[in-house]
Amino acid sequence: MALGEKDWLACCGSLKFAQQMVSAGPFPNYQEALNAANHIWFNKVDVNGWLEAFAAHPQIGESPSKTHKSPTSAQWSKGEQSTALATANDSTLQELYEWNARYKQKFGFVFLIFASGRSSPEILAEMKRRYQNRPIVELELAAQEQMKITELRLTKLFSADTTDPTTKIPITTDVVTKAGEDRVSVIGGHLTAKPETQVFTRTRPPITTHILDVARGAPAADVDVRLEIWGGDQCRPLFGQTTGSGLWKLLGRSTTDKDGRSRPLMGLVGPLTPGVYRISFDTGKYNPDGFFPFVTIVFEVRESQKLEHFHVPLLLSPFSFSTYRGS
Repeated sequence: MALGEKDWLACCGSLKFAQQMVSAGPFPNYQEALNAANHIWFNKVDVNGWLEAFAAHPQIGESPSKTHKSPTSAQWSKGEQSTALATANDSTLQELYEWNARYKQKFGFVFLIFASGRSSPEILAEMKRRYQNRPIVELELAAQEQMKITELRLTKLFSADTTDPTTKIPITTDVVTKAGEDRVSVIGGHLTAKPETQVFTRTRPPITTHILDVARGAPAADVDVRLEIWGGDQCRPLFGQTTGSGLWKLLGRSTTDKDGRSRPLMGLVGPLTPGVYRISFDTGKYNPDGFFPFVTIVFEVRESQKLEHFHVPLLLSPFSFSTYRGS
């Protein structure tokens, strides 16, 4: 499928991203385009390109045409923004305005979030939580959220020319992506609510991870990863109760690629089973002279969170590590 710069700018407001996608194309299908988009966004687009893409998203109440380089993208934003205004009350909108300004003053770009059915108060709470992040952490989170938006808009491009196999009638982008439209929300233009009739679908496994070697400033490749769920008699393990036959059930294993990203640890399930999960990393094999023979991160998915996405990255050095809950 041959697409031009304006098509890719409708998905992501970075000119370098659009130019690189044109050079890498044409793509025979959506998956090939998605793979290329991920690689280009995280490996070829620099920080200036990221900021350029962030700036393409208008704040709430701002006309999309003032920021968007693509009329198509502006049209999508206008529809998403109208839903926001229709679903948020005056006090919520006022608080969003205030926190958007506070957030942008601290980080220098608009707050981005992939809001799969989240309410306005939930998104506002997430903005307040992420406001406490260090700028370098928030920059990476915003880049990840931008990629999720790009993924959704890629489906619009690749569904525009599809045909209903039963009626032979072309399916327009608006029809194909209407249900998916509400899966993306960018405060400042993309705050949406999921209709009760919307069918929930995922575009990737609900639990993902990546490893960044902060000592080298580069991804950590070829690290073995395991994902398990607690299977003991009680609903969650007691403090210190982390091992034992039959207590943890293996869901999947993988190895990080050259970008430090783990290949799928589980399938594209619908609702995630509530419970306690753990991701284990074979850091001793990666850093033979390091302090940690392995690293295990334990976290809980509650009933109210079973439709959410959990990205649990590992920031690693030979003598320290940290993590955070991404989305």
